[in-house]
Amino acid sequence: MGCGCLLALGSLALPRVTLFFLWLFTERLSIAFDSFVLGFLGFLLLPYTTVFYALAYQPLFGVSGFGWFIVAMGFLLDLGALFGGGREGRRRYAEA
Repeated sequence: MGCGCLLALGSLALPRVTLFFLWLFTERLSIAFDSFVLGFLGFLLLPYTTVFYALAYQPLFGVSGFGWFIVAMGFLLDLGALFGGGREGRRRYAEA
């Protein structure tokens, strides 16, 4: 199993830890993002989307084709993490 596979599996469980390791051991984040601020905001607000964007980014072409599908999946994971599942959301709003 290659390093990319380990990062992808790790990002599903712990996206912020994966982002930290990407920043610490690779140049992937500095290649994918123009500024530190954008990467840091992604770390705080949308960690799955940020990891998947950094992994799908190609230096000469950016993100294209299937890469955008992967980034969209990361965004959906972020929305699920922020708002919880349907059953949990209904329970939360029923209590209020």
